[in-house]
Amino acid sequence: MIIRILSEGQFELGDEHLAVLNELDDKLEAAIEAGDEANFGSALGALLDRVRELGAPVALDALVPSQLLLPHTSASLAEVRDLLSGDGLIPG
Repeated sequence: MIIRILSEGQFELGDEHLAVLNELDDKLEAAIEAGDEANFGSALGALLDRVRELGAPVALDALVPSQLLLPHTSASLAEVRDLLSGDGLIPG
């Protein structure tokens, strides 16, 4: 799957990593629902770090559609809340 981190680029990850990403997404969603800014920042950072760690960067000149879209590192809680679907950022 191809995941785009806004303002950063795309990463290709295998489907076997989806469960790990969903766990991190659940923590992020809980922080957003609680309006918990402190846990929101650490949860978002953990999710993005894991995508970078597990994924292979997609070449900048490659035109590949993204299956998932994640906010940039400095996104606010309100910005990320607007991106959420009923399944979080990463559908289960």
